[in-house]
Amino acid sequence: MGEYIMLRKMDSKTMGSSNHGWLRSKFHFSFAEYYNPENIQFGVLRVINDDLINPQTGFGTHPHKNMEIISYVVNGELTHGDNMGNKNTITRGQVQYMSAGTGVLHSEHNLGEDTSRFLQIWILPDKYGHTPAYGDFRFNWDDRKNNWLHMVSGLDGDAPIKINQDANIYSLELQQGKEISFPVSVGRQAYLVQIEGTSLINGIELSDRDGLEVVEEDMTIRAEKTSHILLIEMKKAN
Repeated sequence: MGEYIMLRKMDSKTMGSSNHGWLRSKFHFSFAEYYNPENIQFGVLRVINDDLINPQTGFGTHPHKNMEIISYVVNGELTHGDNMGNKNTITRGQVQYMSAGTGVLHSEHNLGEDTSRFLQIWILPDKYGHTPAYGDFRFNWDDRKNNWLHMVSGLDGDAPIKINQDANIYSLELQQGKEISFPVSVGRQAYLVQIEGTSLINGIELSDRDGLEVVEEDMTIRAEKTSHILLIEMKKAN
């Protein structure tokens, strides 16, 4: 039998969602009150929550353990605090990273004047029991214009943020009418989030907040409207 090749669109209109007033979320995978046994995770990718947080609100101090957690701000700002003594604020196109490891307490708040939108991403670690760690990186927005900006990699990769897993995260702003490709080779898979805009990927149209699962298939992306995209590439699930 040949290799199983797949692209599967995840339509934002049928994703799990929640509305707590101050917090409005879309769940790409099962999370909190949204449970779908057919959609628990994608390889080592366990969570992508597309969150909107009202000004002067946020997540109070809470625990995490044995998870690689990446926050990517789309609009507004996000302030992280933790019991390791870190407190930092990031804005559009910037990233916070936390390896929860043996256990950490942290909080996330929108202390700004505008609604904050950010992607909360959880990736399973290569093993349990890592020493907790935190980092953030203030990427230059223009570095992703019509170019894959490599933000996160595994420990042996070359991205500025390194996590305890064989996974890579890229961001892209593709101008309307332009095309770009991305190879997903044998033994690899990728999950793409259409954050803003509209694109055509191997004939599949994605709009704001849609997702796309890709297994062992190269992508050609054309921006129908200027597209802000996040891509998580990883080893293929066994």
